[in-house]
Amino acid sequence: MSTTVESIALPRAKTPEEIGVSSAEVLAFLRDVEEQGLELHSFMVLRCGKVAAECFRAPFTADYNHQMWSVSKSVTATAIGFAIDEGLLSLDTQVADVFPEYAPKRPDEKLSRLTVRHLVSMTSGKSPPYLSPKGKNVDWIRSFINAPWYNDPGAEFRYINENFFILCAILVRVTGQSVLAYLTPRLFVPLGIMNPFWETDNRGVEAGGWGFYAKTEDLAKLMLCYQQEGKFAGAQVIPADWARAATQRQTPCVGLHSSCNFGYGYGFWRNPLPGYRANGMFCQFGINFDDHNAIFVCNAGITDEETVHQLIWRHFPAAFFDGESLAPAENLAEILGAARYEALPNVSSRSPLEPQITGRRIRLQRKQLLRLLKFPVGVLPVIVTAKTAVLPQQINDIALTFKPGGLQFAWHEGLEKNELLCPLDGTTHAGAITLGGIDYRTLSHAVWQDECTLDVHVRAVETIAAQRLRFVFGSGGKVTMQSLSSPPIQEILGFLTEGAVFLFKFKPLLALIRRALSLLPKFIEPVHHGKIISY
Repeated sequence: MSTTVESIALPRAKTPEEIGVSSAEVLAFLRDVEEQGLELHSFMVLRCGKVAAECFRAPFTADYNHQMWSVSKSVTATAIGFAIDEGLLSLDTQVADVFPEYAPKRPDEKLSRLTVRHLVSMTSGKSPPYLSPKGKNVDWIRSFINAPWYNDPGAEFRYINENFFILCAILVRVTGQSVLAYLTPRLFVPLGIMNPFWETDNRGVEAGGWGFYAKTEDLAKLMLCYQQEGKFAGAQVIPADWARAATQRQTPCVGLHSSCNFGYGYGFWRNPLPGYRANGMFCQFGINFDDHNAIFVCNAGITDEETVHQLIWRHFPAAFFDGESLAPAENLAEILGAARYEALPNVSSRSPLEPQITGRRIRLQRKQLLRLLKFPVGVLPVIVTAKTAVLPQQINDIALTFKPGGLQFAWHEGLEKNELLCPLDGTTHAGAITLGGIDYRTLSHAVWQDECTLDVHVRAVETIAAQRLRFVFGSGGKVTMQSLSSPPIQEILGFLTEGAVFLFKFKPLLALIRRALSLLPKFIEPVHHGKIISY
């Protein structure tokens, strides 16, 4: 099978109305997004196999991969479908048979009944810790095998991320290659999905339930392939039987939000309206509308999924029509093309402190508790790095070098050293960093809030989050630094608290979780104290 991936662009309609999509309704959706201040990064609307409308709100573009979160599960499930079709495994393959070396010392009757079907339908019965630790010294497979049971396999739906990591581990075992390598000739080549990325455990096994990065249009291609029962550009790509089974209700479920109460397939949710979706945290959605031959996809950094779901249901399928064509909006492409999420930065004044700072180094006091809790404060927000196999270390050895063009910002996190240009002239700089062994593309700039307060802004454009590091310079070379992430850490922890409330029924434990999460902002985004020292 060919492994050379060439880009394939979806066909575009001349106007949305040409394929039965209302320009006015698309603009109304964008207007609602903007009025509510939602961090929607991009969206595409498809009908009859063509793109009707697309919007990439600056600084996000069609050329960047995007962090897909639990949309990763739909990709993992697709790989399972290929492996079943090729006879490498079946839905009844037992996990214990694939990993005999992990057999517990005492026989576990439930483990002996755990199958691929239970994993891919979220009915494994396994309950790893809600915020189960990841990292280079953790055996992710053993952690899952040793996790407690919440019920018998197949008895009850419960949304467990690690189910899909185990599916990836199974795929690696039975195929003898990584999941990305396995999917390349089968899915990525025929769909023209170029340069996808997937976070892995310390042994190179894809995370499965999270960590997949691809472009917004790549998600649209996957959803279109499923909508066409596995066909793309006239060729059968995903096995037809799997494309049908994965997107039908395989198990009843009750989710965190009302849109999650209509059944779960194999890596896909059923919708309140006829159809199904790939669904990722922070509003990464690929939504198929069965009755309208239509698709809506989006990427975002929004914690309130229910609000966005309801906003989508309000405008889609209302945007779809059949029969006599409506008049297209003349300025639709112009409006969508000019949409911005993040405004250009302000031009910064220059501080008289710059000559005293430049060419010297800032050493911060280490927060040992943060290291023990696996929440080191780095240049990327903790929500980006919390589940990576190699956790970044605490930011330190900071060098701020001021030049006519702006600030050269250099720092260490553990053994990794990075450097970014941060303009002060109202522009942003496109750069790149490597943290925890993962490459990120960045946009950066800096602003003096006053002559003693400097904000350094860094956005990893392929993720859902941005970081603002605030440095306050005091007398005697004293410095404080605080990280202020976006989405705000309070919103993220509120979302995690909702998840804990939903998953756990034991009230004393719930109270403890709520209390712990309420205290976390002070730990995750503390004020760091330091001092300017000479090289």
